[in-house]
Amino acid sequence: MRVLVVTAVAAERSSVTAAAGPAGPEDPAEPATPAETALPGGAVLHRTTAAGVTYDVLAAGVGPAAAAAGTATALTAAALAGAPYDLAVSAGIGGGFAPGAPLGGLVVARRIVAADLGAATSEGFLPVTELGFGVDAHPVDDALVRAVGAATGARPGAVLTVSTVTGTAARAAELAAAHPDALAEAMEGFGVAEAAAAHGVPVLELRAVSNAVGPRDRAAWRIGDALAALTKAFRALGPALTEAFRAMEAEPTATAIRPDEASAVTPAATSAVTPEDITEEGRRD
Repeated sequence: MRVLVVTAVAAERSSVTAAAGPAGPEDPAEPATPAETALPGGAVLHRTTAAGVTYDVLAAGVGPAAAAAGTATALTAAALAGAPYDLAVSAGIGGGFAPGAPLGGLVVARRIVAADLGAATSEGFLPVTELGFGVDAHPVDDALVRAVGAATGARPGAVLTVSTVTGTAARAAELAAAHPDALAEAMEGFGVAEAAAAHGVPVLELRAVSNAVGPRDRAAWRIGDALAALTKAFRALGPALTEAFRAMEAEPTATAIRPDEASAVTPAATSAVTPEDITEEGRRD
């Protein structure tokens, strides 16, 4: 099974590829050295194998546009080489809506939502779907959501994609009211989902929660814990993905969970973390 994993920055990419290495000091496994493959335009895939699944991991850059461009490049290159991917995954750290997504916990997307793609009007925000221009959300196959949740402990809910990180209580409350099923906020998932949809490739988003803020409070962030949780999740992910794809093949008409089926959550303030915050120092927190 071949999986494309798209992160924003190198620290997240390294946390994913580390899943192929030793699980701890008592693990006799040798540290993994990912193989590198250059893509058109200069981006580099880092390839590892864990639990029988081959992961090509790409740090595509911050935001939905960079994520979409990087994902589309990788998917196209794979298709032209005659080795298309089975799945595209948006992965990394992000802000969590408390109490549904605690610090250091994991969230798997039921819906990948472009939360700020649309138009501001005198009567409020109109998502791009209501304007008649495409979609503002991509559902994730229910078999994937359930298998990943069971294997990693990730909580299912909507993951919001934003182009501007939430930094005030007012904006956090606005997003929570508009998306009551939201559990996390990040900056790349919708871009990955758009590219995957264009190629007919299933998509998944997995986020490790590093912070739960409205007003930014760096002292409360747990970036190191979130990156470690991401590595642990990818160690467990292989069998779950294999199981999910078997279920998807057995039930080809199965659909993802609809937004109205998602359990209601009353979120608190949240924010994603910007790339300058993800430093080597942060990883040791």
